[in-house]
Amino acid sequence: MDRMAGALLDAQVDLNPHQIDAALFATSNPLSKGAILADEVGLGKTIEAGLLITQKWAGRKRRILVTTPANLRKQWHQELADKFAIASSLLEAKSYRQAIKDGATNPFDVAGNSATVLICSYQFAAGKAKDVQSVPWDLVVVDEAHRLRNVYKPENKTARILRDALRLPHKVLLTATPLQNSLLELYGLVSFVDQRVFGDLDSFRAQFGQLKIQARRDSLIDELELL
Repeated sequence: MDRMAGALLDAQVDLNPHQIDAALFATSNPLSKGAILADEVGLGKTIEAGLLITQKWAGRKRRILVTTPANLRKQWHQELADKFAIASSLLEAKSYRQAIKDGATNPFDVAGNSATVLICSYQFAAGKAKDVQSVPWDLVVVDEAHRLRNVYKPENKTARILRDALRLPHKVLLTATPLQNSLLELYGLVSFVDQRVFGDLDSFRAQFGQLKIQARRDSLIDELELL
């Protein structure tokens, strides 16, 4: 808690207790591959992610990627600058080509004095999956993560490519709707963070498919508390 407070000296944001609790939860288990922050719309998931980014940044762990729907990239850039005084860069086709022209071997691997938080779309990250996978990320934030919850379906190629490229780093998924129509959506999000939690799709269906709703809920909570 003290370390997080120190990291926020330059922040221009009024924090609510639940936002601090969420950020602490996401960092509570050093062995975990990540967390899903699923507060409802308007409760400040972007602020919670900003707290995590700020803490990493203050600790000189600055290989940080935010991947988001394309229409939210500039919003993230502005939020990090205005509320947390953290520099960020939008990585897209034009800036990627320019970085290569300037001598970068991998434009995703920005470290040292020139480090900034990198922001890119799902599609761009998936298209450069080898570059993404080769970076030892300190933190990856996946915004609007419900758009990737059908990762278990073969036709959702972007989600599957991203999951595989981001298999190792610590990830924080942000979504207001982790579950809408089927428990398989929750399976998809959790497996995006760590495929070991529920195992393969057949194992998940065998374990949870036949239980009554309340029993499934209780059993899932028990499993997720181990994350």
